[in-house]
Amino acid sequence: MLSGYRLMWMVVMFDLPVVEKAERRAATGFRNTLLDLGFEMSQFSVYMRFCTSQTQVDTLCRNVELALPSGGKVHIFQFTDKQYERAITFHGQRRQPGQKAPDQFDLF
Repeated sequence: MLSGYRLMWMVVMFDLPVVEKAERRAATGFRNTLLDLGFEMSQFSVYMRFCTSQTQVDTLCRNVELALPSGGKVHIFQFTDKQYERAITFHGQRRQPGQKAPDQFDLF
């Protein structure tokens, strides 16, 4: 059984310049790379991915680093599945039920 203390979540948050056409193209390319790496869009500049090990997190961090555009700011956060379970989410003013990790079937 996979432990919620070993399972990890990665969050990539970014603020990229999009004034010039080349900047917009770079920002779109970065977002597409995140999707190709298996991240899901949580908000327009916030992408999340469930990971099964610290090794996977480290590999994804390197891949994100290789895809960084030349401008802007990018933050990568990582936390355990147990910490993620404590997240509080609202849609409008309605509190949403807690998220659960993907089923093991979805992981492989």
